[in-house]
Amino acid sequence: MERVRLEFPEDAIVHRQPLSVRITDMNYGRHLGHDAVISLMHEARATALAHCGMSEGDMGGYPCVAADLAVQYQAEARWPDQLVVETAIPVPGRRVIAVFHRIRRAQDGQPVATARVNLMLVDPEAGRSVAVPEVVRAALQGDVDVA
Repeated sequence: MERVRLEFPEDAIVHRQPLSVRITDMNYGRHLGHDAVISLMHEARATALAHCGMSEGDMGGYPCVAADLAVQYQAEARWPDQLVVETAIPVPGRRVIAVFHRIRRAQDGQPVATARVNLMLVDPEAGRSVAVPEVVRAALQGDVDVA
């Protein structure tokens, strides 16, 4: 089976978000479930964007949508593990903003999952993607903030 392999861009970290595994995040395998991993990353992404002065609903005047998502699972996390979600945003492409997340267990630093989500900005009236505005590019190149 071919596995997803992602290189986390250390030099593009814009935010670190402490979160914890909730009892409702557990699956039948008694560890952090896939749906919960996606939700934790979404929470961290919203906080990272807010740190950069934006929101998913207003990035330079446009909302963003997830175009695709790749997740590489690396270790298990269980309730009540404390986690840190690092968010890295390299320089955006013309129409796509790649957002990387790495979830680590706080107690030992072990990576639990690494993911990349590609965001596209959309003109809701035209129903199509738009180029990433310069104001968004500038805002996403912020300093590391440890929450």
